[in-house]
Formats: sequence, structure tokens, C-alpha cells
Amino acid sequence: MKPSLRKVLISGGRGLIGMRLSEMLIDAGYEVAHLSRQTSYGHYCSFRWDPTTGQIDEAAIGYADFVVNLAGASVSEGKWTDERKQDILASRVGGTNLLARELRDKPHHVKAFISASAIGVYGDADDRLLTEDAPPAPADDFLAEVSTQWERAAQQVQALGIRTVITRIGIVLSDEGGALPTIARPVKLGAGVVLGSGRQYMSWIHIDDLCRLLIQMMEEPEWKGTYNAVSPNPVTNRVFTETLAEALHRPLVLPKVPEFGLKLVMGEMSEIVLASQRVSAQKIEQQGFQFEYPELRGALRSFYQREEE
Repeated sequence: MKPSLRKVLISGGRGLIGMRLSEMLIDAGYEVAHLSRQTSYGHYCSFRWDPTTGQIDEAAIGYADFVVNLAGASVSEGKWTDERKQDILASRVGGTNLLARELRDKPHHVKAFISASAIGVYGDADDRLLTEDAPPAPADDFLAEVSTQWERAAQQVQALGIRTVITRIGIVLSDEGGALPTIARPVKLGAGVVLGSGRQYMSWIHIDDLCRLLIQMMEEPEWKGTYNAVSPNPVTNRVFTETLAEALHRPLVLPKVPEFGLKLVMGEMSEIVLASQRVSAQKIEQQGFQFEYPELRGALRSFYQREEE
């Protein structure tokens, strides 16, 4: 890596992944700037943008040697009203379209564009092992349609001749936010429960492994195209819940929450926890990525052993 190629522009930099990635990039000697609707926050340089109106600071793209595109409204906060679903879709596709427009129309020296997607693109696939070649789920699956449109927007950058990497991210494990604290809360209270049948697969990745993977994708020119960003060991919801209870030294005492009960409470959003996605990590391992946390037990201990100390 040449010393001059050190500036990384991150959309979604204030999110769970973006904040951890920013820390790790700074530790590795990079300069980091965020795209934000606010003019300034924290100790990171920020450029103003608003994907909903198509506005962006003129200097943003010219700053970057690399762009990491993570922006998107949370899928797990609040019920999926029509308005909420539109926000989930527009925040991803609109932001990516805006970056693609800037990269097409403005002078820049961007060497690589790393863009997030999600394993939701595969829909509910039971226990079938899903490689990157698996077709996306039908358009009536909301998360699959969001991911498909998100990836299509990123492919505009690829068409410009810029090295583009699309990462289909699984359930990101962190004790700072995301799914894990929500799942762990009832378990800590001794009220842990298996969801639905418990047989649905959960494909997960430790946040530090994900950020190391994103940095490797950014730095090494061999990475291009679409990759699953998941650990090599997906587990069923039952195994996940049991392993989490073990890590927290708590019993599992309640019966399973039936599928119809979850749909009643969560509506369409229940597909986040009920869809089964057994996703393969073979392609990123063949590309040379090595996991620090390939097994769920070790990943969970990295968070909850600290609480005991």
C-alpha cells in the first residue's frame, strides 16, 4: 500500500459497523472521513450529504482514495409500515445512486468502492447452503428486493471501471448494538427463548472479522465482485440461543415462541428472525481471508467474558 493512498470515505460511518471500521482504519494509519447529514460530529472529518434530496458536498469524492458504502436505515427498528419500508429502501439505493453519480461526473482518484448488501437477498432458503451464485429470492420478499436493488445501484460504479466489491453481510455480532444485545436481553433475565421452529439457520459474523474483511477487500486488488460476509459456521436459532445462554451462564426455561405469535407481534418484520439462511463463507476463505472468530462460542465469549472480569 502506497503511503499516499490513505484516505477512506465512509457512508453510514455513524452506524455500528461504520464506527468500528473507522476505529480500526485509524489504528492502521488511514485517514477517515464520514458522509453525514450533520456538518460535524465526534472527532471524524465529515462531508455533508442528503441522499433523499441528492445533495452532497462538492469536495467529498475528491477527498477519497477508497469509498466504503454502508449507509442504510435500520431494518430492525420499528414495524415495517409502508413509510418505514420506503425509508429502508431509499436510504440504501438513494445513497448508492448518489455516490455512483459523483464518481461518474466528478474528477476523483478512488481506487476501490466497497458496498454493503445483505444475505437477505437469498430470502428464506431452509437448510440449503447458499453460495454467491444462488439466485435472489422473488421480488415479493421485501428484504431480498431491497438487497437486489442495492446491489444493482452499486454495479453502476463497477460499470465505470472502478474496482467494486459487494459484501452480502450476515447478522453482525457486537455488544455495542445490532441484533446481539436485543437477543441477549431476555437471556440475561433468565427468559431466553427459541424463536419459531428453532431450525432456521442464522449466518453471523463477528464485527471485528467483518471490519478486517472490509479492510482486506479495500487494500487487495484481487477482491472484486460479490462476496458473502459471514462466518464459516452458521448455526440454527436453537443452537444460537443455547450457546448464548451458555456464554451468559443462564438457563433456557421458556418454551419456543411460535411463528404465528412472532408474526402477530412483529408483522412482516418477523422474517428477520424466521427466515432461514445457511450462507457459505467458502469464497472469502478461498480468497485468503482468515477468521479470528470462526466459531460462535468464541465470538460470544469475546463479548461476555469481559463482563465477568
